[in-house]
Amino acid sequence: MLARLGHFVAHHRWLVIGVWIVLTLVGAFSAGKVSNRWYQTFSIPGYSAYEANVRTLKTFGTGENAPLVAVFHTSGDITKDAQLQRAVDAAAAVNPGSRTSSYWSTGSRAYVSEDGHTAFAEIYPPGTPTFSSSVHIPRVRAALEAATPAGVTANLTGRDALEAASSGGNGPSVLTEALVGGLGALVILLFVFGTLPAVLIPIAVAVASILNTFTLVYLLTYVTSVSIIVQYLIALVGLGVAIDYALLMIFRFRDELREGEDVETALVETMTHAGRSVIVSGSTVAVGLLSMIILPLPFIRSIGIGGMLIPAVSVITAITLLPALLATLGTRINSIRVMPKRFVDRGHPEDGPWGRWAWFVMRRPWPVAVAGLAIVGVLVFYGLQLNPSEAQAKDQPGTGDAVAGRAALARAGISPGVMKPFVVLVEHGANPGPVAAKLATTPGIAGAAAPKDWRRGPDSLVEAFPAIDGSAHGIQAIVTRVHRELNGTGGTLGGVAAADRDFVHAVYGNFPYLLAFVVLLTFVLLARAFRSLVLPAKAVILNLVSLCAAYGIIVFIFQQGHGSKAIWNVVATQSIIPWIPLMIFAFLYGLSMDYEVFMITRMREAYDETGDTPTAIALGLARTGKLVTSAAAILMFAFLVLSSSPGVDIKQFGIGLAAGIIFDATVIRCLLVPSLMRLMGEWNWWLPGWAARTLRVRPSEPAGEPAFELD
Repeated sequence: MLARLGHFVAHHRWLVIGVWIVLTLVGAFSAGKVSNRWYQTFSIPGYSAYEANVRTLKTFGTGENAPLVAVFHTSGDITKDAQLQRAVDAAAAVNPGSRTSSYWSTGSRAYVSEDGHTAFAEIYPPGTPTFSSSVHIPRVRAALEAATPAGVTANLTGRDALEAASSGGNGPSVLTEALVGGLGALVILLFVFGTLPAVLIPIAVAVASILNTFTLVYLLTYVTSVSIIVQYLIALVGLGVAIDYALLMIFRFRDELREGEDVETALVETMTHAGRSVIVSGSTVAVGLLSMIILPLPFIRSIGIGGMLIPAVSVITAITLLPALLATLGTRINSIRVMPKRFVDRGHPEDGPWGRWAWFVMRRPWPVAVAGLAIVGVLVFYGLQLNPSEAQAKDQPGTGDAVAGRAALARAGISPGVMKPFVVLVEHGANPGPVAAKLATTPGIAGAAAPKDWRRGPDSLVEAFPAIDGSAHGIQAIVTRVHRELNGTGGTLGGVAAADRDFVHAVYGNFPYLLAFVVLLTFVLLARAFRSLVLPAKAVILNLVSLCAAYGIIVFIFQQGHGSKAIWNVVATQSIIPWIPLMIFAFLYGLSMDYEVFMITRMREAYDETGDTPTAIALGLARTGKLVTSAAAILMFAFLVLSSSPGVDIKQFGIGLAAGIIFDATVIRCLLVPSLMRLMGEWNWWLPGWAARTLRVRPSEPAGEPAFELD
């Protein structure tokens, strides 16, 4: 089929190019229109804390936003200054409909430090938080300070205020990140190919892929909600995978031309072999993304569905537009040299540095395997210490008023749990007073109150402050204890801290099912592609090891703080933001499998021709080593651009992907894959007859003689 498609594209190249130009112009239009249709809310349907927050929002108009925390300090008795409630009311008025609580509205000492010099107030902004919503923190702070009487210091802190202080601004836009990523890719491609046409074709293919993906996502928004995060993934992941596939096709096309084939024959051979690899690779990336539909979180499911379109469009572009461009250029793809010949490979790859490395690995597989396993072992050790959790308030970086307010609370001995308090929804006419009294004596709770104005008909709210940070490791035990204490009281635990724990349970409680889905589907795809049961098993295992090593990198840097402050000005958080490991898994699993497919497909092809395992491994590594490392370098640069965004979460995500992808392309693919395959010998190609019949592929039997000897 791919051969026929190759002939068709070669004979109708101008028609194909014309259709893609029209589609890409439509894509540019769609990219502008889709900006108004992104899904920006967060939900965890079916989980008690989230559902309690939703009901609270419906009844009280507030409940899903984290509270802003006003901190007051004076040298005298803070409780004697009744005017401070006016300051709280003035700050709350900036977001009409805000709900507040304080000592002056409740009479509860839970809002006051033991020495009586410091007090805090909770200000809950109304509405549902989105990726682009604002609670106007600077205006709230200004109103608070303006209404605070002389002699009292006022600060505004809280989870959102601290995050705003740590972000330092808005960072680059999606367009800027894509342009910078494209510029970095261009520089790397100059060193890879050295000729202008070969450099520009991958960029053209990437532009077409990205813009046409926006068209499909725009249409998808009329069928289902699509998270705003998808736009970043289209821009950066789309850039990476499109260039990956273009590199694979161009490398093979130039190889065929070098062997003396005419343009059309070279194109058909490229489509038959490299085109097949592109389809298999795109399928594995899509599987990794599609797996997210297993998780019971609508915004993550939308990322999976929308993200799946990225490799799908990139594959279609690579097997239609790219061959049309290659057929149009023909041998001129090697013209207009823009880099000196010494910077680019000449002649057969197996005669160059990658061929020499392949020869070394075939002769010394044990030392290479041991070196690779030692590096992997260290990183996996750190990866197993992963703590998926929001950063505690004390670990949030930044400067300014929010940080000063956090410090004021700490000096006064007030629990950081006031940043993310528990909010208990008491329904059906139950009395909130006894609920508050019961919680106040619960171990792990620093204080509780039932504000009189937090009542709407038969429903009311109770506020309780954990004795530790709402993101601390021990918060789960307190949540569990509070759930137990609320049995039979008519109260349901809500609040941001409890909802955060629901998120962790929703993701990681269902993660084994996601993992099983991905592993099984990937194994079947690769077993068909490689005609082996051993090679896909090895690929899946090494991919999981590579992922764990990538987790180890972000744990070492961000969770434990080795270099995070010096390089990214981020202090150690002792945790990794919960959605980061999930997203790294979804993207890194598929992207790194790309490189496995590129390499093993070429090794399988060489084995079918030669019948000699060491020769096949060496030829495959020699012919794909530069391709894999170049593609990884381009992706690494794109993800490093992503990490330039000011948010700690995006830094963790970008660095995790950048480090993970280059680690996979070097240590895993260039050390462990060839050395372990050399040690496994003929077992690499094991495919029993029953398995071949089940997979509907021909038996794994070579049909040739060794092309050359390594000895």
